[in-house]
Amino acid sequence: MVTAGCISDYLGTKVNGHQQNLFETEPTPWELDDASECHVATVVFSGEPQGVFDYLVPERLRESVRVGRRIQVPLGRGNRSMVGYCVGVEDRHVVASQLKEVRSVVDQRDLISEPMMQMAAWMSKRYMSPWGQVLEAIVPSGVRGQAGTREMIFLSVSTSVAARLTQLKLPKKQAEALCHLAGSVEPLTPSQLATAVGCTQAPITALRKKGLVHSEIRRVRTTGVIEEHVICEEHLTLNDDQAVALRAITSALDQQRHETILLHGVTGSGKTEVYIRAIDEVIRYGRQAIVLVPEISLTPQTRERFRSRFPRVSVLHSNLDASERHWHWEQISRGDVQVVVGARSAVFAPTPHLGLVVLDEEHDASFKQESSPRYHARDVALFRAKAENIPLVLGTATPSLESWYQTEQSNYQRVTLPRRIMGRPLPEVVTVDLRVEVQAGGRGAISRPLQRALETALSEGGQAILLLNRRGFSTHIQCPSCGHVVSCPDCDIALTHHREGDKAVCHYCDHLAPAPVECPECQFSGIRFLGFGTQRLETEVRARYPKASCLRMDSDTMTRPGSHEAALKRFREGEIQILIGTQMIAKGLDFPNVTLVGVVNADTALHFPDFRAAERTFQLVTQVAGRTGRGSKGGHVLVQTYSPDHPAIKAAQQHDYLQFASYELPIREEYGYPPYAAMIRLVARGLSKATTQQFIEGVQEQLQATIDATGVQVRVLGPAEAPIAKIRGKFRFHMLLHGPNESDLHDTVRTATSKVRQPSDVQWIVDVDPQNML
Repeated sequence: MVTAGCISDYLGTKVNGHQQNLFETEPTPWELDDASECHVATVVFSGEPQGVFDYLVPERLRESVRVGRRIQVPLGRGNRSMVGYCVGVEDRHVVASQLKEVRSVVDQRDLISEPMMQMAAWMSKRYMSPWGQVLEAIVPSGVRGQAGTREMIFLSVSTSVAARLTQLKLPKKQAEALCHLAGSVEPLTPSQLATAVGCTQAPITALRKKGLVHSEIRRVRTTGVIEEHVICEEHLTLNDDQAVALRAITSALDQQRHETILLHGVTGSGKTEVYIRAIDEVIRYGRQAIVLVPEISLTPQTRERFRSRFPRVSVLHSNLDASERHWHWEQISRGDVQVVVGARSAVFAPTPHLGLVVLDEEHDASFKQESSPRYHARDVALFRAKAENIPLVLGTATPSLESWYQTEQSNYQRVTLPRRIMGRPLPEVVTVDLRVEVQAGGRGAISRPLQRALETALSEGGQAILLLNRRGFSTHIQCPSCGHVVSCPDCDIALTHHREGDKAVCHYCDHLAPAPVECPECQFSGIRFLGFGTQRLETEVRARYPKASCLRMDSDTMTRPGSHEAALKRFREGEIQILIGTQMIAKGLDFPNVTLVGVVNADTALHFPDFRAAERTFQLVTQVAGRTGRGSKGGHVLVQTYSPDHPAIKAAQQHDYLQFASYELPIREEYGYPPYAAMIRLVARGLSKATTQQFIEGVQEQLQATIDATGVQVRVLGPAEAPIAKIRGKFRFHMLLHGPNESDLHDTVRTATSKVRQPSDVQWIVDVDPQNML
């Protein structure tokens, strides 16, 4: 049971037996004189009001009010009904008259187990997010709403009524219905009984009114998920490097201890086979595994790989509808699933017998949630693995510098796979200097070297992948006469031209406008559409190679459920020769016939105002380069860039992570950035620029006062306008805080922000371990 003591351990609150928020004074002596031992439930809400609240549990609900269920309670002077999560139940001496009673129990089963409840409390504290919001993130909406189910009435006959069936004087149809129901092994619905007897509902209703049949309301599933049968394949033979990696994982499994293992393997080195063999060991122990992947496009492929080895695999991702997610959640929580595959939120899968967690492509920024609660799945997985005393495997060819640093400090175990399977060489990576191409008169997205390489690949029967991490047709619209750039009226962002529908789109607020035919400022008719997006690249490819089949994968084309899976299937089967896309095609995918990868512009993120810009560029180029050379035909990579001498580009060209880390880590250490310090970002936004700026400056003053009073080592950068200074009509300011001690940093922010008075027209967020600096 999660007790009040457990709550205070995580949140630092004081349970005082009162219904109000628990930041209050102790009960007075005369209140204690009137206290008696009562059954008390502690409740949090997903919205306002925040805090922890106590309610008296009436005798009739003592058995059904449990931690992890939602309960309906009165709140405020008007006693309006609110649904909250029960986070604690205990017998405690309280003044019963001071507590309001729980009205009803919403759930007839526990939605959240005790370990998951404690993890939610930890997340609430670490990410400075309301506990109720965290619980709402853990339990999918389809589960909360019991999607795919409905309440139905089931009828049965008690033994006392069944014993006197022959003595009852009933009309013929009532007697037939009662006799049939009494002889039924399972309860029947009224419609089932009427069909079986061949009568209307009237005789059955009469039996219910006479009290001769017992009625029970049950919630039953009305929809399900049909899983295709897959013939299980035999395990592959591991090479020496893979065998060493597997032993590192199974050693922790055998000893039933937690170990965080960074599996650093070059692209194509067989990391997935190591995961599969480790999971096979987990299943032998009768336990379950969770495998997290960063992109939804990877989920179908990863699911099929695991389903080809294990008969019971569930998948969790955002493209599932509510009833499908609820169905999978039920299967997992019953222990009927061996492997759970999914994106970020699958870290909350309700596995009752968890034995292993794997994060594939652990470096990927999409493991960070960008809305409250702003958790990082890697850190949540680490907490869960430690709490359940099981191994955590972090797999990648390009580790995050945070994880790499942990191995340097001996906090994580590092295992390397330095060679590709079957001794295949890593592809040759050649840079194309776009400065030279421009001087030579090149005008398209595809340089002359890349054009020749595409022609060769297609003529030899190979496939090609072209990466451009920009959506749309043209990235901006500018007037050559006055220099005006057409921007979103609500955001500080240039509009992107989309050829489909001939529209200008804001990729932040989805503002739409017709593409202008003249400059809106000076009415010059020669307005230009500049820059390259995936739509424009697709148009150029189709014009240059009309006989080649090509497909574009980005968030504009992959909108329907199953679209990722269908697109990748066509590419895998050779129906598509050229695959064009954004970063969703850059990692994890395994297509042996890909002989060419072209990075159309490696600089798209290299010069962002973000200390991780070089790291992300290195990771993206290295990952997409790894999509080729996986088959017998080999492969090569062309990287188009204006910065061929940048250390991140040069390290990626040589597939050399150590070279990149040795360049980047000293810079991080010098300036006190992660992994050498913890970081928190505060962002304020409001309709008034002056009010928003004044507010965040007040926050900065409180922070500085707290730092001066406590003497902690915390550095404050800012406040300043955010790189994107306006989104959805609201002005944005931000500041960064970092320091060597994570606990000091968090305590400083909590103390300072608790004293801040927030204007009604200003919203603000606290982002712990931020991944997005824009």
